[in-house]
Order: sequence, then structure tokens, then C-alpha cells
Amino acid sequence: MRGKIVKGISGFYYVYVAGTGIYECKAKGIFRKQKVKPLVGDDVEIAVVDKEQRIGNVEKLLPRKKELVRPAVANIDMALVIFAAAKPDPNFNLLDRFLCMMEYQSVPVTICFNKCDLITEEERKVLRAIYEPAGYELLFTSAKAGENIDLLKELLRGKMTAVAGPSGVGKSSLINTLQDSVHMETGVISDKIERGKHTTRHSQIIPVAEDTFIMDTPGFSSMDLPGFEKEDLRTCYPEFREYEPNCRFIGCSHIGEPDCGVKDAIAEGKISKVRYDNYVQLYNEMKGMRKY
Repeated sequence: MRGKIVKGISGFYYVYVAGTGIYECKAKGIFRKQKVKPLVGDDVEIAVVDKEQRIGNVEKLLPRKKELVRPAVANIDMALVIFAAAKPDPNFNLLDRFLCMMEYQSVPVTICFNKCDLITEEERKVLRAIYEPAGYELLFTSAKAGENIDLLKELLRGKMTAVAGPSGVGKSSLINTLQDSVHMETGVISDKIERGKHTTRHSQIIPVAEDTFIMDTPGFSSMDLPGFEKEDLRTCYPEFREYEPNCRFIGCSHIGEPDCGVKDAIAEGKISKVRYDNYVQLYNEMKGMRKY
């Protein structure tokens, strides 16, 4: 029987099988011997031990399309980062941290500004001017007013999407609008993984339609990816690439060097000053980190 791991905690793996529900599984010892750890998002084959109680064993991991370090998950197709357009105002520094982490791990990102009923069209243009030059797709939604919810559903269809965002932005309300046809299934998940409810730092997958999953992920406040150095940071700003050939120095950090094509582009308004200021702050933060 095939399914997808939707949560893992304390050695238990909760495997969603379409049309059946959630099976509580242990992983076979062969995984430890091979030094392979099943991840949330893995497609697996399970052997049923108790059909009535929905208990089984994970027998085989199916090939992974992608594996992320943070969050430690498998088979993510895209990331959806949700911030409020207002109340609270978006924290661009936190948003850029998340974008850098996804860029470094080669995960496509869509930025969703929720509560868009609280801002004007001019304010939407300001947000577009910051992120569209970097190549990001922006979606303006309102869970309260129902704006662009159908567009969001279409965007997610057929994918496994990591959803992240700070508290107070309407993330839960937005996620709930996506589950109108599968309340029973998500309820089953909540009942079956009761033992994991006391933890808030674990990723969890919610099936929302056929072949469509969303993963609610922990926060992304720190840049602690293994091997991620300050020299890598500029590669995580896609809007820099067009102007880097105009830099005098190869490997230019775009901060203190003269004749910098990126700084020229900022001065000409071709790159968002908000994005660049966050880049400098993150660079200096990483520069100050002690290496052990």
C-alpha cells in the first residue's frame, strides 16, 4: 500500500493513504542500517499490521524529487510565503530571509499578501515594485472577503506546497478556505496524530485535494542552512544577476567595492532599495557569525 508521510514524531510516521486515511507506522530497522531517515513528504510503501486500528510499518521509501535541509522535508514542489498586507504591516526582512533560504535550496516561491482588502491599489503597486523585479509571483488575497481564493487553489493544484508565514497574518484562515471539500480527512489527521499536538516545531502535511498537499512549516527567522556562507547570499537575490557583469570585480559583494553594477542599478531605481538594505543587513549578520 502506498502513501505519503504527513507527520513524523518520536519515531512514529503518520502516513496518508488516499481513500483510506492515516496509518500510524514505525520504520523498519533497515533504514537505520542504511543511515536513511524517512522525512515528512516522502512517498512510501507500507505494510498494514492492524487494518482496523490503521497501524503499519514503513517498508520502502520511494525516490525523492527533492530534499530540503530546512525545513527537513522531501518532495516540495513550491513554497508559498504568506504575509499580511496590513495589520500587521509586512516584515520585509523576515520575508527576505525566507526567500533566500528557498533560493539557496532551489525551491520556487510565490509570495501571498493576505488581508489585501485593507490596502489600496497604490499600496499594492508598492509591494509589486519591491518583489516583481526579482521575478517573484505575487498573489493578493483576502480570506475574509474571499478575494482570489480560486486563484490560490489553482496555483496549488497538483503540487505539494510548503506554507510559511508569521503569526497574525491570517495564514490559518487562508489554509482553512482551501479545505472545504476535505474537512473529514483533515479531521482524521488531527485525531490520529493526537500524540504530536504538544509540539509546535514540526512540519505537518494536510491533503486538500487529489494530489494536492499543503505543508504548514515552522518559522524561518534564522539563516542556519549548513554550508550557507555570506558569499552565497548574493546568489539568492535573482535581481542582482542582470547587473553583476557590470561589476569591476568578480565575486563583488555589492557593498564596499567601487564600480559595482548592482549598486548602480539601485541608484537608478532598477532594484528595490528595500531588498538591497535587507541584503546588506543579512550579509553583515552572517559576516559576524563565529565559525566553529
